[in-house]
Amino acid sequence: MSWAQRTVELEARPRGFHLVTDEVVRALGDDLRGVRIGLAHLHLLHTSAALTLNENASPDVLRDFRTWFDDAVPEDFAWTHTLEGADDMPAHVKASLLGPSLTLPVRDGRLALGTWQGIYLCEHRDSGGARSLVVTLTGEVRE
Repeated sequence: MSWAQRTVELEARPRGFHLVTDEVVRALGDDLRGVRIGLAHLHLLHTSAALTLNENASPDVLRDFRTWFDDAVPEDFAWTHTLEGADDMPAHVKASLLGPSLTLPVRDGRLALGTWQGIYLCEHRDSGGARSLVVTLTGEVRE
């Protein structure tokens, strides 16, 4: 049984849903390639962004996600936490709905995702800045 943990820095992105699967896989490099069977736990170290796993093929999915979340959790609501701007409290609510973490299976040195699945950074601030993930890998090492 093997354990590895690393921090993955994701570049700053505008509000929206951003596919980051390839970035995460690249950052894990040999640590991921060395796992025959196991788990990868991704935890985002922020409260105004989130992670989700969803369809990675159609850009319409990304637009529809943003449209739905912006409509469901509007900025023009009677928020009391407003010191960091109009998009801050709605971003916290959206992040709570989606959550900060994903646990994904690893098989033969790769994330065992479905054909149309991808890891998304859900940026809920207009200018959230760079985001950090702690990724913990555990499993049987390939021989």
